[in-house]
Amino acid sequence: MSTKDEYIAKFKTQLTEWEGDLKVLQAKADSLTAEAKAELDEQVILLKSQWEKGQAKLAEIADAADDHWDDLKDEAEEQWTALTDSVKGSVEKLKSYFA
Repeated sequence: MSTKDEYIAKFKTQLTEWEGDLKVLQAKADSLTAEAKAELDEQVILLKSQWEKGQAKLAEIADAADDHWDDLKDEAEEQWTALTDSVKGSVEKLKSYFA
């Protein structure tokens, strides 16, 4: 993936997927004990924070001038990979409440 538009499309798709995962997990939360629900709520707050970081990075990429895109691309990819790993860990932890 090499163009700015391709990166933006990829990131938007991922953010939409994460938002959907979060909504599904929140809907299932009613079936949990109070203690488990409190733990899940903490993870949801963390996941929302991560999602917001992704939104901010997406906005930064979208606002970058085309001539600065090459400079931003490597940094954006590294940050996005770190964010993705963090979100996946949070989602897996949230899913473990329902296993």
